[in-house]
Parts: sequence; structure tokens; C-alpha cells
Amino acid sequence: MKNCFFIEVTRFFSVAGMFLLLNSSCTNPQIKPVNPNATTEARELLLYLYSISGEKILSGQHNYPHELTRSTDSIVAITGKTPVVWGTDLSHMSEALFEEARRQYQNGSIITLMYHQVKPFHHDSLGFSRSVKGMVTDEEWEQIVTPGTPYHVMWLEKIDQRAEFLKKFRDAGIPVLWRPYHEMNGMWFWYGNRPGEKGIQKLWKMMYDRYVNYHHLNNLIWVWNANAPRDWENDEAYAYELFYPGNEYVDVLAADIYKNDYKQSHHDQLLELGKGKVIALGEVGVLPTPEILGQQPKWTWFMCWAHFPWTHNTKEQVRELYNSPRVITKEK
Repeated sequence: MKNCFFIEVTRFFSVAGMFLLLNSSCTNPQIKPVNPNATTEARELLLYLYSISGEKILSGQHNYPHELTRSTDSIVAITGKTPVVWGTDLSHMSEALFEEARRQYQNGSIITLMYHQVKPFHHDSLGFSRSVKGMVTDEEWEQIVTPGTPYHVMWLEKIDQRAEFLKKFRDAGIPVLWRPYHEMNGMWFWYGNRPGEKGIQKLWKMMYDRYVNYHHLNNLIWVWNANAPRDWENDEAYAYELFYPGNEYVDVLAADIYKNDYKQSHHDQLLELGKGKVIALGEVGVLPTPEILGQQPKWTWFMCWAHFPWTHNTKEQVRELYNSPRVITKEK
């Protein structure tokens, strides 16, 4: 079954408006995916994000891989409305995860996937706390980003496993908002706080090259998802631009905002860095208010982290946001 969401797009926007956007996509390189071989579905998805930028924002909800609908279902229970963006994590790959993603897509969802990759030299079973968090040494990092070294081979094996899984989505015609190495400007993940050309910029480009030119994952929209910069003791996140690989490797720029820290600069600096590319709220804890979205209108989607709708927000906060005329749900 073909996703019906893009049919709704043409209903939502005037024919004339869509014509102008389609025409501008032929001349504006920002609107085209950075992968020149991107699938039709990926191109349509990116085009849609540009079409709502500044006017509307998509609702979204992350779900843990072991409970693939619980958090989204909670939004429905609280508001009577269904988030458009369905997200989960490829740390755990399973047929159940793929089948749920396919069901979500067939029912009109937009799919976003992240990957909490463990350190290349650790086994996946070590999990988040023991092997995703915590920095690697300079020597370990140098090996990871240097082809032919043992740690680089281990890194390649891990991302190749995910690539094979992502091919299920490609072959099913499902476009994916792909956001690897999120919060890379923070100091808590092994790939974090590695600024400059030899840091995360290099790792990002290596993954991009492997996935696009070797695995031909042409269904991916590449979402560079930093943490909102902050100067909190022992929890710093540094300036976006130090970690940005360049517009030729990124389709969407996103920020994670926790602890209700919705500074105007978090929005405006992403816009400036992307030079016209669309931006999004990749993860949030406390949901933005309608007033915040009015002041920061270019966010194209928000995604609340799993369980946070009820652990970090009141039901009234959730309802207020989902009832905002700016917010797009599956029902409107």
C-alpha cells in the first residue's frame, strides 16, 4: 500500500503554492536531497518539509525498540490525535521493528530512525550506559577514522549491519529521516566533542560515503542532529559550526532541546548554518509551547522522547501543543 500522507499534502496546500515549490526545486539546490540518486519518495518527503517551513510543524514521537507504539499511543490517549512522525532506534534490529515501521508508513506516518552506536571495539550487547556513553581516547579515535586499522574495520562492520537492515526500508519504498551520531557537539557520547575536519565531520562523511556510494541507500534523508549549545557545568554542548560537515552532506539540520531550554539562538543559528536548509527539533523533553513555535517558526517537526509526554509534561501541556493550529497531526 502506498503511503497516503503525500496525497494529503496537496490537499493542505494550494495547487498554485505546490506548483511554485516544485518549480523552485528545479533551480534551488537546497531543496534537492544531497544524494543525487535519492528515491522519488525521499525527494517528495524533503519537498514536503520545505513546503511547511515557516508555516506549520509536524508532530512527532519517539518509541523505544522494545515497545514500538507505547509512547505514540500515549499521545493518542491524551489528545485524541496521532503524531505524524514515528521514531525509534536501530540499536536493536528486529523484524518486529521493521514491520511496525512499515505499518506506520502505510498508515501515513513519516519515519525517523536514529542509531545509538556503541564504541566500535565493544560488543553491541554492552548497550547504552556501558558503551555509547563515555569518550574514547585520541588514539582510539584516530584508529576509528583511519581506514585499514582494526578499530576502523570494527566500525565498518557495525554500520554495515545497519545498512543491510536499512535496505529493507529502501526496498519497501519507505523514505527515512536518518539521524546518526546525534548530539555530537556534547560531551557524553563516545563520538562527542570531536570538532573539526578530523573529528565528527570526518566520521559523518565516511558514513555518508559508505551508505550512499557503496550500499546505495537512496531512501535516506540525512538529518544532522546536534544538541542545542549550552554552557552547563560538566554537561556542555558546543557551537554547532565546529561539528558541521557541510551543506553537501546534510539535508536537514536539527537540534535536541531538553530541560525546556528553547533559546531563540538555538533556532536562528541553525538557520544561519544551513543557509536555507530546513531545520527541526530532533528530540525534546519538555514540549515547546505554541508561543515558542510562533517565535521560532522554521522548525519543521518536533519529536518528544519516549515516555517524556507523561514523565516531563502534564496532560494539559501535551493537549495545548497538539491543539495548536500550527501543529500537524494525522487528523489535521
